[in-house]
Amino acid sequence: MDGHLQRALGNNLRRWRKERQLSQEEMAEVLAVHRTYMGGVERGERNLTLRSVEQIAETLGLDPLDLLRDQPSPE
Repeated sequence: MDGHLQRALGNNLRRWRKERQLSQEEMAEVLAVHRTYMGGVERGERNLTLRSVEQIAETLGLDPLDLLRDQPSPE
């Protein structure tokens, strides 16, 4: 299960973004990160700190634990 939480976080952020019809670039602007970084997070390639997860959740108005819960992958 190596990287399981990273992939769950990425899938959940992608789902949130697509539900709001945002591009990765627009999502990156919302989170004040670079577009390529956002792509890496969504693909589960980035190993975020707990503080980063908290900041993302706070910015998006979400519970940090909801970002880490495994849910079915978006399309």
